[in-house]
Amino acid sequence: MGFLDRERTIAPAGFNRWLVPPAALAVHLCIGQAYATSVYKTALVKHFGASLTEIGLIFSIAIVMLGLSAAIMGTWVDRNGPRKAMFTSAMFWVGGFLIGSLGIFTHQLWLVYLGYGVVGGIGLGIGYISPVSTLIKWFPDRPGLATGMAIMGFGGGALIASPVSTALLKAYDPNSGAQGWVASGDAVGKLFLTLAVAYLVYMLFGAFTIKVPADGWRPVGFDPATVKAAKLVTTENVSARNAVKTPQFWLVWVALFCNVTAGIGILEQAAPMIQDFFRTSDGASAVSAAVAAGFVGLLSIGNMAGRFAWSATSDVTGRKRIYMLYLGVGAVLYTVLALAGSSTTILYVALAFLIISFYGGGFATVPAYLRDLFGTFQVGAIHGRLLTAWSAAGVAGPLIVNAFLDAQGKPGQLTAASYQPALLTMVALLVVGFVANLLVKPVSARFHEPRPDRERPHEPAMEA
Repeated sequence: MGFLDRERTIAPAGFNRWLVPPAALAVHLCIGQAYATSVYKTALVKHFGASLTEIGLIFSIAIVMLGLSAAIMGTWVDRNGPRKAMFTSAMFWVGGFLIGSLGIFTHQLWLVYLGYGVVGGIGLGIGYISPVSTLIKWFPDRPGLATGMAIMGFGGGALIASPVSTALLKAYDPNSGAQGWVASGDAVGKLFLTLAVAYLVYMLFGAFTIKVPADGWRPVGFDPATVKAAKLVTTENVSARNAVKTPQFWLVWVALFCNVTAGIGILEQAAPMIQDFFRTSDGASAVSAAVAAGFVGLLSIGNMAGRFAWSATSDVTGRKRIYMLYLGVGAVLYTVLALAGSSTTILYVALAFLIISFYGGGFATVPAYLRDLFGTFQVGAIHGRLLTAWSAAGVAGPLIVNAFLDAQGKPGQLTAASYQPALLTMVALLVVGFVANLLVKPVSARFHEPRPDRERPHEPAMEA
């Protein structure tokens, strides 16, 4: 399969770097479907006769595998190039849907864990890091913008997947017109098969159109020596092996973990949560399933917009200050959501939108934050290792929310008050992350690479 080799993806002279983001987005928009799982979560609870925690484990396994595969496969992705990485990601991601659908049709939940969770999660990790490492090479002059573009699609994947999934579930289920309708397991299985085909085509489009810059390439007029000096922006380089020995790595790890845990628990529960917050005295919800699915799509817009807007803003404000916004203001917003979010739908939606924009911004800003602290030498590998924070948050966030909700009652009977313990727990986590971010300082010189290994300002290495 030589057509997948890195050598086949080197851009010719005069290639326009702005043609690369659409290829990167093609992969991230597909794997971003992971944020739309709440659309059919209740259907799977009913189909398997399982608890919210048991079904939420599907999402958690996928996020754990994302972080682990990103950390382990960093070297392989860089050595083999983005085309082979994106192709491999497509095979795993689509394979996960196929295995998951088999589990649904045969009523075997463990197959859904294996398919969507393990196999699909590996596809998530490989697909997530390859566009990031590629775009940061194309945009060394604007790293925040670059990482924002790369990761924006992952946050926006649910914007497409949520309404499309809802429409397909209705089309595949003959009982979709019934009052209080919940999709059948058969409809969810058919949805998985449909998404597998659609995502395979689109991800392969991204894989076959991606390009990498030639050795020594620089943007026109860009001189690395002119990059604005700042206290936390180093001109040195730290290897991935040494980076994990620094307190800075683990402080950023904690900050990312807290930010992600707070957001991911809500995203995973987004559709039923808005219905529960506005449940009437007779037990019915003032928010229909269709409106709840639309709300998931709106959150996807916030997630996507935050990844681009906040990360681009960090090029001006600095990464540490923008993380103070994510964690400090985020804690305030979560408190208001817990105590007053059920007063009006407008307030609820506005709070959730801002919270999720901070969540997305944290993801998009962190690669540039790492580049500032550790240099460009092995920033891709360092980023992969840091994504283990996402793996941990992928377990902690849904587990915290689902465990509290399971203790409060059954799906369809929960109210806004049922969510207060979980939301206030998230506030405490955000405060911990805020403190960790405040403690970040420049990396000690004893961790820096010797000069011969770091004089490569025009060709940042992205290897683990």
